[in-house]
Amino acid sequence: MASGWAHDGAVQDQIDATVNSAVERARSRMTVGDSLEFCEECDNEIPEKRRHAILGVRLCIVCQNEMESHDKTKSMYNRSGSKDSQLR
Repeated sequence: MASGWAHDGAVQDQIDATVNSAVERARSRMTVGDSLEFCEECDNEIPEKRRHAILGVRLCIVCQNEMESHDKTKSMYNRSGSKDSQLR
């Protein structure tokens, strides 16, 4: 049960917004189209097995790991609401 200025169900609304945000972020990273032969970051060759396993792959394994480790350092909290809309 929410208290203060938050309406009933506000906690669930915030959870839903966080999940939806994560889903949209994941969808935006999905690859489409043909795989690249060379990494778009470092220009190293992408192994043929990787190109066939992951359709639309754009990065070599090293660059992919670096990108993913950088993404893990970002906050997982939903910060899209205004300060006044935060739950108490």
